[in-house]
Amino acid sequence: MRNETFGTVIRVLVADDTRIHTQLLADALRRDGALEVISSDSDSQGLIARADLHNVDVLLLGSNLDEQPARGLEVLQEVHALHPNVRAVILLDSSKPESILDAFRAGARGVFSRRESVEILSKCVKRVHQGQIWADSQQMGLLVQALASSRNVHAVNAQGVNLLSKREMEVVRSVAQGLTNREIAELLGLSQHTVKNYLFRIFEKLGVSSRVELLFLTLSPDCPSQSIFSSFVKNCSDQNLQKDSMIAECQKAAEQGVPMAALALAHLYRTRRDNSKDVIQAYKWYLIAGQQMSRATTSVGKAMTVEQLLQAEQMAKEWLKKTQKLPPSSTGDVIDRTRAMLQGAAAD
Repeated sequence: MRNETFGTVIRVLVADDTRIHTQLLADALRRDGALEVISSDSDSQGLIARADLHNVDVLLLGSNLDEQPARGLEVLQEVHALHPNVRAVILLDSSKPESILDAFRAGARGVFSRRESVEILSKCVKRVHQGQIWADSQQMGLLVQALASSRNVHAVNAQGVNLLSKREMEVVRSVAQGLTNREIAELLGLSQHTVKNYLFRIFEKLGVSSRVELLFLTLSPDCPSQSIFSSFVKNCSDQNLQKDSMIAECQKAAEQGVPMAALALAHLYRTRRDNSKDVIQAYKWYLIAGQQMSRATTSVGKAMTVEQLLQAEQMAKEWLKKTQKLPPSSTGDVIDRTRAMLQGAAAD
């Protein structure tokens, strides 16, 4: 089904704290022709068991269901375990920081205050359907602070059962420290082949496909299938995130040594550019992020053979020429500077 103004119609399933509230909210949202709204008339168990959940684009849930506080968050976790692609918005009755964080930890892609209008709620649903995170600057600030202080991985399923063994958790923590397979093998007393097997099982259990996704998981430990921080970086040019309060909160995380926060802060300053100082700040934080990445590059380079380094350099040259359209001399300069950096580090 399509709508001439908005394109593909978004299927929204609404489940609020009471049936009358569910019906009223569904009726209000139906005024927007871009939304195909379905109201849930069953309790939370009936909602989880619905056979058509895989066809729902956005799930709009009250934080409280079945007259139980935070039952909506538990329902969302169970729904995600069965239908990981369903995007959800949580209707918040409280603006307390723990309520906001708990909603995102449960897997929400957006939080919405009941004090806001239905028109804004429609916009929220559309943004979440597009893959964005819906939160105001204060809420995003809370997320950045929480991510900056989250260093351990807590991978559990909807029933709270640990998905990873003790040894698998040790491998994940080693990856988060930037160690190579060889270094992990030496640290844990394993063979490199065994480390690779552990990583394969970890990727399968957590629903990730690379070490990069696994690193994002360490930043957002309670939401393995959805990286809030990566979405934040992707959408940080939105006007809602250009406020001074957002930049201040992001800077706190960057000053705590989170490389992704430093990159995000540089991008925020670069896209805002209210004055000449913003450009200076952008360059400053790009330099800081670059230095952090240089240390990581040096660490990886020390563990590689000359043949592996040359292979990586050639791959980097080809990628730079293809994606940045740089002349061969420019890409060579980039690689030469990196090689010099590695050689200098090895001599220290």
